[in-house]
Amino acid sequence: MHRKPSVPFEQCLPAILTAALMTSSCGYHIAGRADTLPDTLEAIAIPTFENATTEFKIEQYLTQAVIREFISRTRYSVVSDEALADATMRGVVINFFIYPVIFDPATGRATSITTLTQMRLSLVDRKTGEVLYENPNFEYRDYYEVTTDPDAYFEERQSALRRTSQNAARTIVSSVLERF
Repeated sequence: MHRKPSVPFEQCLPAILTAALMTSSCGYHIAGRADTLPDTLEAIAIPTFENATTEFKIEQYLTQAVIREFISRTRYSVVSDEALADATMRGVVINFFIYPVIFDPATGRATSITTLTQMRLSLVDRKTGEVLYENPNFEYRDYYEVTTDPDAYFEERQSALRRTSQNAARTIVSSVLERF
């Protein structure tokens, strides 16, 4: 029986990798990476959002989180003076709900809390008045765990507000950039 000489694996590896890369390109992109806003946009003003709820400081947490997210994820500068901005992002916190979803059967205390943030959002080109993004019914849901140990208890509401604001800000900035 006659055997053909085999090609060493090391010599085949570049061809295999090239073929894999060429066939794996499917046209999808990573979510949250698109930027469909006009190229002329360079600076965005983000005044403190309005608070139509009874939740103390929620508008401040959300505004600061959105500003941080724009600065860290985009090419835009965030300015405080609207006259220096190409566009203005406005927001109104319409509702903020916190409700327990899981209880400890032994103590009856909540162990898992869900939050629901509802907002009106818009981004408007300052020069033309064109609405670049608008969502009058933005909703963001989040949850957090609550300790049942009374000795380890501390006020978790403010940290939950900050965490929810940071998570909501990621979604808000992605929505604005993708105009979704």
